Amino acid sequence: MAERSTAAVDVADNGGDEPLPAKQDAAEETTTDGVTQVLNGAEGPAGTEAAQGAEQPAPGKTAGTADEPKSAGPTLVAPELHSGHKLARRYRLEECVTRLDGFSSWRAVDEKLRRAVGVHLLPAQHPRARSVLAAARSAALLGDPRFVQVLDAVEENDLVYVVHEWLPDAVELTALLSSGPLEAHDAYQLVSQVSQAMAAAHREGLAHLRLTPSAVLKTSSGQYRIRGLAVNAALRGITADRPQRTDTEAIGALLYAALTQRWPYETDAYGLTGLPKGVGLLSPDQVRAGVHRGLSELAMRALANDGATASRQEPPCTTPDELAKAVAEMPRIRPPEPAFAAPPDYQRTTYQQGNYGVTQPGPRPAAAPATVVPPPPLQTPPGKLLKWVVSALVIVALGLGSWQIADRVLNGHGDDNPPPSKITKGSTGKAPSAPKPLAIQGVHDFDPPPGDGSENPEDVPKATDGDPATAWETKRYLGEPTFGNLKPGVGLVLDLGTAQTVGSVTVDFVGDTSVELRAAAPDASAPPTTADGFTKIAQGSGEKVPLKPSKPVRARYVLVWLTKLPAVGDGGYRGEVSEIHVTS
Repeated sequence: MAERSTAAVDVADNGGDEPLPAKQDAAEETTTDGVTQVLNGAEGPAGTEAAQGAEQPAPGKTAGTADEPKSAGPTLVAPELHSGHKLARRYRLEECVTRLDGFSSWRAVDEKLRRAVGVHLLPAQHPRARSVLAAARSAALLGDPRFVQVLDAVEENDLVYVVHEWLPDAVELTALLSSGPLEAHDAYQLVSQVSQAMAAAHREGLAHLRLTPSAVLKTSSGQYRIRGLAVNAALRGITADRPQRTDTEAIGALLYAALTQRWPYETDAYGLTGLPKGVGLLSPDQVRAGVHRGLSELAMRALANDGATASRQEPPCTTPDELAKAVAEMPRIRPPEPAFAAPPDYQRTTYQQGNYGVTQPGPRPAAAPATVVPPPPLQTPPGKLLKWVVSALVIVALGLGSWQIADRVLNGHGDDNPPPSKITKGSTGKAPSAPKPLAIQGVHDFDPPPGDGSENPEDVPKATDGDPATAWETKRYLGEPTFGNLKPGVGLVLDLGTAQTVGSVTVDFVGDTSVELRAAAPDASAPPTTADGFTKIAQGSGEKVPLKPSKPVRARYVLVWLTKLPAVGDGGYRGEVSEIHVTS
């Protein structure tokens, strides 16, 4: 194991809590089984937390104010367990990632379900054991997929242990920031998703109180998830007189770090450099050029404290719900356009330059002046040769013209009518007409069983109102983009008034969406009541999706059937249809 500094211990785990730095005057560190173990004062009052910046007071405050989280409790030695130890004959401990102040955190394997999990362990007589159990059980009842889920909380054989999800494909915000600040769209998604998740938690009476960059994970789907809700603070005995204000300032610090790659306090923390001493709280756009102005002001509003206010003097955000509403009022920040690489250079051939053969790379030599070579003398008198050439050309022209005239006369075709052999079957002799737009006479939402029959019907007209700024939205689904695996899809049924020949349907979405085009039978007097009652005639995905059947289809009722939704800023999945166009 690599050597760890006593000033800050970094643990690259994916399932628990990183240990806090030891005090500068703390007693000795020892290492047991290759894991750093801090004894005799490794975690004390809030000043120790401030050393890492997790609960550091904002500028103008001193440690120990009413708004600051407090930690208390004696220091104990973590239970001496080892890799391979099994809890409840089910959870096999694999690797210890934290051992601190009487508790330890492990990566483990749930042998019953054959999946990786995280486990927090502490002795049952630990003074915080009861509060840890209570916090874990409360967090488990929340059941919000934006948080890393607590799977089990048990007291057994003089041990208390909490089992939680382990996300092998997720990356800590700490690791993301190590390579630079986030793009404006990613920072927007971060503050939007985290603030909405914490607002939901506080509505259920749950606070985090230790919302640090290592507590925020980004999954491969782009969703941000929060780990350690209530449990991380309970393990360390951290409390706060104003928990909503504490969590809001922590979200502001996360946004500040995402925009600047700097920690918004004077001390360095989480691999980030702090602000210069004595200058106060600078806004993100003062720290780094090119920072999104709206996000910079939002970070200052969340961090607003004792005179540190946003540049526009907006009121501070003191709760996660206020912060989430402020984010929602901002214009949506769209992802950057994908950058396409320039085509590789290729070697021009002499054919492209007017000659045959392949040229070698390098500058072309200057062309030599053209030399006019006189033709060789004619072997026959010029006048006689010219007479023969002209005579031959006249004879050929007359022969060809006579043949064409005879062919047209014999077959009865004038100049404007091609022969039947030149007309293809079904052709009218005219160029094909351009597609014509078809009027949509009616539209309604379509959510058959196992759906509940309705998907925001009041907003359905926005999908065909000709205004791309308005949109019909589906409901928000959690867990999976396939409607949370609750149903195969939802959609909109278009009524064309009468059976029409449908050549293509173009659908404009907000976000990358998968969709199918389905058509009812041309003689149907009413739209089918199930998705299977329509025939699938085209499919596609993207933000602007042209759906063109392999051949024109006649139908009165057409179904635009959404099958996979894009992720949205509030941590779930939602489809948005801004416009639909139908052509013949």
